[in-house]
Parts: sequence; structure tokens; C-alpha cells
Amino acid sequence: MPDPTQPVVALNDGSSMPQFGLGVFQTPPETTAEIVRQAVALGYRAVDTASMYRNEEGVGEALEGRTDVVVTTKLDNGDHGFDETLRAFEASARRLRRAPDLYLIHWPRPRVDRYVDSWKAFVRLQRERRVRSIGVSNFNRDHLERIIGETGVTPAVNQIELHPRFQQQVLRAFHVERGIKTESWSPLGRGALLGDPVIVSIATKQGKTPAQVVIRWHLDSDLIVIPKSVHSDRLRENIGALDFRLDDDEMRRIRTLDSPDGRIGPNPATATF
Repeated sequence: MPDPTQPVVALNDGSSMPQFGLGVFQTPPETTAEIVRQAVALGYRAVDTASMYRNEEGVGEALEGRTDVVVTTKLDNGDHGFDETLRAFEASARRLRRAPDLYLIHWPRPRVDRYVDSWKAFVRLQRERRVRSIGVSNFNRDHLERIIGETGVTPAVNQIELHPRFQQQVLRAFHVERGIKTESWSPLGRGALLGDPVIVSIATKQGKTPAQVVIRWHLDSDLIVIPKSVHSDRLRENIGALDFRLDDDEMRRIRTLDSPDGRIGPNPATATF
């Protein structure tokens, strides 16, 4: 269960999860366990990994026996399909030494067009109580409408690229309409935001760092946020975003940073992998 000292969000399946956690994208497999242990010691209560990251084993090693830390992992792009998904889930659970709390389809891969079959396997896993919550990542509205329409089951979460320069307002509004929680990946915009004059001025006023301001913007926007770091000082800095809030004017100023050209990662509609 989530730590009561952490902000939590309620999911549409009746469960909940921490609103803040650690992402381990690009964390080297050989150092993942130590980074996760450090994060948990600092108070992190959620860890987000993926089969694609090749570091599920490190997460599992660090969290063995820790029932108070929520673990998310994701289906690899090469494992789409009903039977393939079921096998991939078991492989991830072995590497994690536990069933994940939240299982996501990592990318829709519309050119392959097997994400509906994978979602049907996700629904089965949840109905058999082998996983608590199911969701997706990098799904656009049309992908979401299709899996909901074909199964009657709405994802609990859609994890998407989201940061102040790419705020995804239209997709987020659809999420609210359907009861889907939005989770932000690349929440700091790969660091490009940290020198922005608006962010810097708010940080100076708040007595916080620019990274803390951006993380706080995600939290105050009702977004789940999973900044990654492999450095102890940054882990401590990031969790420091939990102890303050932004005012309405600061939120308004950050909203002005949104740009239609702000995407820095692949577009799910055109990605070829």
C-alpha cells in the first residue's frame, strides 16, 4: 500500500498509487539496485521500470520483501499479441521477484496493430487477479478509444511525454472525461526547462530549485510524475518537491510555456519501432 506520507491518486479500478516516484529509464542495470535502495531510503514509494529498460532485475533485488513500494513495469514492443503478452508478464514478474502493481503497454505500435490483443491479455491478467492495475503508455486518443471500445475496460493510467513545454492539454482532457490518470514521462523536458526564465524566477521566489518547481507543477496539475536520476543529491532534490505548493499565478505562468512544437520524444502515431 502507498505510504501515507506520500501524495496518492485514486485509480478507476478502486486502487491507488503514489503520485510521485522514481523512473529508472536509462539507469544502468548494474547500478539499478543501489539507486532504488537509495531512493526508498529517502522516502520514494513508487518505482517505474520496463522490460525494455533491461533493469527489472535490479528493481526486484532492491525491493524484495518491500510491500510498501508500488512497482510499475511495461510490456516490451516485441511482445505484442495475446499469448506473447501473457508470457512476457510472467517473465517480468520473475525478474522483479513479484507481480507488478501496475502493468502498462509501453507503445501502441499501430503499424504492427496488435495492441488490442495485448490489451485483451491485460484484461485477463487483471480479472485473474495476477496484477492489480493495468494501463498503457504513449497511447493517443484513437488508440484509447479502440481498446476501450473492443474490451469495455478503460486503462487506469496513460503514461505520456509531458512537461511544461509539451502539456498535452487535449489528451489530458480526454483522460479526465474517461477517468484515466495521466502520468508524465520526461517530466523535466530532459533538463532543457531548468534554465527557462519563468521557471528560474519561480524557483527563486519559492526558495526551491528549478527541478523542484517543475516537479511541483506536475503534482499540482494532478499528474503522476516519475523523474529519473542516478545521483543521490538529485534523488534528494527531486523528493524535496513534496513539501511546497505553487500558487495560481505561478501555475498560470508555467502554462504559458506550452508549445505545439514542444515534443522531444517519438510521436506514437508515427514511431516505427
